[in-house]
Amino acid sequence: MGRLFLVDLEGSSYSCKHCRTPLALKADVISKHHIDSDSLFCFQYFCSRNRRAYLFYNVENVTCGPREDRMMITGKHTVVDIYCVGCGSILGWKYIYAYEKAHKYKEGWFLIERCKVLNPAGTPYVANQEAQDGQQARNGQETWMAEEAQAGGGMDVDNA
Repeated sequence: MGRLFLVDLEGSSYSCKHCRTPLALKADVISKHHIDSDSLFCFQYFCSRNRRAYLFYNVENVTCGPREDRMMITGKHTVVDIYCVGCGSILGWKYIYAYEKAHKYKEGWFLIERCKVLNPAGTPYVANQEAQDGQQARNGQETWMAEEAQAGGGMDVDNA
C-alpha cells in the first residue's frame, strides 16, 4: 500500500464520518438549496440516488473510480465515483461531463452524500432532519428566498 498523505484543510470543514478524514471546506459548498423560479418551489438540498447531498467546488483527500455514463433525472452525465483515501468508503461522485447544455455548470464539481460526512461542527447528518428541513422550507420559504437572493441565488437539483 504505501504511505498515506492527507491534505490538511485549514478552517471549518466537512469530514468522512467513518475515519474523520477532512474532505472539503465549508466555504467550498456550492449549493445546499435551490429555488425553481417557475413554480416558486423550494428544493432544500441536492440529491443523489435517494439521499440528500452537498455540491462542492473542491474536495480533497479522495480517490476517483472509473468514468461511467449515468442517466439522471437531469439528463445524462459522465461521472466518476469518489472514495475517501482514509477508509475507502464511497462518498459520492465528481461530474466529468454533462450532455445537457443546461447542466454544463456541474462539470468538475463534486457531489457528496450528507449521510457520508460529518458537518463542520463534527456531528453527523440525522435522517429525521430531512423531514424537519422540508417542513422548515415550506414554512419559511419567503425568508429563505430573500436570504438566498442576497447570497447570489440557488442551483439546480439533481435526483440521481
